[in-house]
Amino acid sequence: MSTPGRAQEQAHWTRSRLGRCGPPLDLLTARFDRHVYAPHAHAEYTIGVTVGGLEVIAYRGGRVHSGPGSLVVLEPGEMHTGGPAAPDGYAYRALYAAPALLADGTLGTGLPHFRDAVLDDPELAAALRLAHRDLSACPDPLEAESRLPWLLTALARRHSTARASDDTVPGADRVAHAVRDRLADELLAPPSLAALATDLGLSRYQLLRAFRTTMGVPPYAWLAQYRVIRARGLLDRGLRPAEVAALVGFADQAHLTRWFRRVLGVTPAAYRNSVQDAGR
Repeated sequence: MSTPGRAQEQAHWTRSRLGRCGPPLDLLTARFDRHVYAPHAHAEYTIGVTVGGLEVIAYRGGRVHSGPGSLVVLEPGEMHTGGPAAPDGYAYRALYAAPALLADGTLGTGLPHFRDAVLDDPELAAALRLAHRDLSACPDPLEAESRLPWLLTALARRHSTARASDDTVPGADRVAHAVRDRLADELLAPPSLAALATDLGLSRYQLLRAFRTTMGVPPYAWLAQYRVIRARGLLDRGLRPAEVAALVGFADQAHLTRWFRRVLGVTPAAYRNSVQDAGR
């Protein structure tokens, strides 16, 4: 039985994919006030952001504490435990990243090594937390592939012993426009960025850098805005938002609504009603 006035313990898993046919990536949202993990290890990097309370982690023969806003990085194969370090427990968001995701954008053949398990990087912690929240709510494959590898490369380059690779991408404009055109042509089932990068002879990180530098936004954001433009035209013709969402490639009406409001400031239904009223 839970203590009166205290939130119940919970753990919610979401599985996203890096690209339409890409590898899975698991996301965990959890809150614990009593639960202590048994000693265990993962084959992936565990990347977490503590969002509330205080956690204590047994790791590499010692004990470290993680509070709100802290980044936690546990390396593959490292035995560890975790549990609350205060009566009110703790809450966190975590993802489990294949080692290769952190090696992209760095030099050397070995995996990035993190000397410290708990890192102080408010900007990166906030970006990871936001990406985790959005992808847990709607695990869009292109969005996951556009956001998470970019952030994980930044994590490795800022905080691991790995050296950053050269950021120069020859012909960045040409690369970005080629990716843009493929996304526009295949908006209902966009290709993975990994596949596009292979076709262009680049790494995924190089492709992301070229696109973001040229277009000003990551690929998923550009495609979402392009879909909104297409959706607007269909709403002008009187189609219902639920129909439009499927026709332009959004996962559902809620996904369409989220992006339509971001781009145009109103919901698709409100927009459709306003243009219909104006035409009477």
